[in-house]
Amino acid sequence: MESRAIARYQRVSPRKARLVARNVQGMAVEDALNLLLFTPNKPAGIIYGVMRSALANAGQIGGMDPDNLVVKEVMVNEGPAWKRFMPRAQGRATRIRKRTSHITVILSEGRE
Repeated sequence: MESRAIARYQRVSPRKARLVARNVQGMAVEDALNLLLFTPNKPAGIIYGVMRSALANAGQIGGMDPDNLVVKEVMVNEGPAWKRFMPRAQGRATRIRKRTSHITVILSEGRE
């Protein structure tokens, strides 16, 4: 059985979030939460919250033991980018893309 949680439109770059997500894949949930709690990056806090939500979802599903859960997959997909303009020299302007992410955490029982 699997448990999942999704956080959409998070205001963090997908490239930066994938660096953190790669570290916790395949770990036990308790170890992954401890690692994320002490990682000083903004994406770590967001992924920590999504993982806690997936853990709570697993508690609602009958027959899933929260102590035996493993992080099966953490997917970070690109969301829509906010488009802004910054003034530049000689009356010009350049586009600034403020990127967003969709973060999905999937937990499963045991190692698969």
